[in-house]
Amino acid sequence: MSVVDPFRAARLVLLLRQAGVRDNRVMSAIEKTPRAVFVPPEYRDMAYDNLKVPIACGQELSLPVVVGQMLQALNVQPDHDVLEVGTGVGYQAAILSLLAKRVYTVERFRTLHEKAAETLLSLELDNIRLFHGDGMEGLQERAPFDRIILTGAISRPPYTLAQQLKSEGILVAPVEKDGSQQINVYKRVGNQVEKLTTLGASKFLPLIIGTAREL
Repeated sequence: MSVVDPFRAARLVLLLRQAGVRDNRVMSAIEKTPRAVFVPPEYRDMAYDNLKVPIACGQELSLPVVVGQMLQALNVQPDHDVLEVGTGVGYQAAILSLLAKRVYTVERFRTLHEKAAETLLSLELDNIRLFHGDGMEGLQERAPFDRIILTGAISRPPYTLAQQLKSEGILVAPVEKDGSQQINVYKRVGNQVEKLTTLGASKFLPLIIGTAREL
């Protein structure tokens, strides 16, 4: 993996702790992931700051602290298969690759999909599979998944997508309702999907839909 600035990465871990992220595996994975390689050159100086960063196609790289909070709630284990809906530039997929057995990630914008593939290949992360298309359809041919995470906001609870979870599987998603948005945590129990908790308010861009194809 590309070299990480140790001082700035350690400062980012401190910010994670202050925000309530206590999972050592999550903090270690974020510390080891070189966020700078995912950030456009003009924003590299702020790569390890807790800031959103504009990326291609009018999208943005999420706050590292929010990524940490969501991954902590996702509770990924080393033997898990994880589906990520919304690859973006691949930053969160890179972190997930250090936590899970396999990561499947879907991106609607081809420009982002191809850029993420290029960056992740350069980092030699070989347990990630990238798809171009509509992540809200899931990946039925690769289901069921132990965990599912969405990186864009949706307007209704993701019950259909959650049907691709294994029993006791967890899904984390930003959900917008009545003009406000919050990050919800769901769990599949039998054939039902239960909302476990809310992590708090969020400001994610809406998730874009399309049709999934593997790179």
